[in-house]
Amino acid sequence: MSKSSPISIHRIDTHTFVRFVAFEVLIIGLLLFITEYLFFSFLLLFDFAVRTLKINKLSPFANIAKFIIRCLDMQPKFCDEASKRFSLFLGLGIVGFLTFFLSFGYTLVATIALLIALIICAFLEAAFDYCVGCKVYYYLQYFVRINR
Repeated sequence: MSKSSPISIHRIDTHTFVRFVAFEVLIIGLLLFITEYLFFSFLLLFDFAVRTLKINKLSPFANIAKFIIRCLDMQPKFCDEASKRFSLFLGLGIVGFLTFFLSFGYTLVATIALLIALIICAFLEAAFDYCVGCKVYYYLQYFVRINR
């Protein structure tokens, strides 16, 4: 199974940019887990939404990541964008449901099911460059090819 995408020819810096953003999501997710302060959920929702819409200029996480990369003069490592975009949409869905449940007082559901999943996925991406959403994307791509 090839790691290239027939959907997108665009490339994204997975080594620095994506991992820094994942680290920021991890930090905010942990703050949300500890405090259950709804502001953090809305911050995550806003950031995921603007990055999904490709308005990175409005994304606080993207801007911080770009600043750190510039300051440290880090070299990029590129990968196909389609799987990362799929992961971004999954993250947006998780954060959307998380915000919905937290807004209506279902903190147990939000914390156990959604927030822990978000924190685990962000940790794996930030620490080990392992993208759970990308794996799901490649398996879906594989099963679609088999069933044609």
